[in-house]
Amino acid sequence: MFEKSVKFQLGQVVRHKMFAFRGVIFDVDPEFANSEAWWESIPEDVRPSRDQPFYHLLAENEQSSYVAYVSQQNLEIDDSGDPVNHPEVSVMFSKLTDGRYLPKPEKLH
Repeated sequence: MFEKSVKFQLGQVVRHKMFAFRGVIFDVDPEFANSEAWWESIPEDVRPSRDQPFYHLLAENEQSSYVAYVSQQNLEIDDSGDPVNHPEVSVMFSKLTDGRYLPKPEKLH
C-alpha cells in the first residue's frame, strides 16, 4: 500500500528513477486516472500501484519533448538546476526559481 499524500508540487522539476527523462509537473491525479489500455501497456513486472498520486509532466529526453504520466514511486527531485526545454513550459509557467517553475496566475485553476 502506498502513501496517498502528494509528494511533489506543480512547477517542480523531477526526473524518472528508471528512464532517462525529466520534466515539470503541470497537473496531479491523487490516484491513477488514465485509460485501461495505457495501464495494460506497462509490463506487469514494472507496473506501479494505482493507489498513489500520478503526475502529468511536460517532459524531455535527449531526443524529444512530450507529455508523460508518471507514478509518484517512479519520480525524484531533479536538483540539477537546469531548465526544462519543453515548448509548453513558457506557456504554463514563468521563471525557474530554486528548482521550481512558478505557475502563471492565469494558468492556475
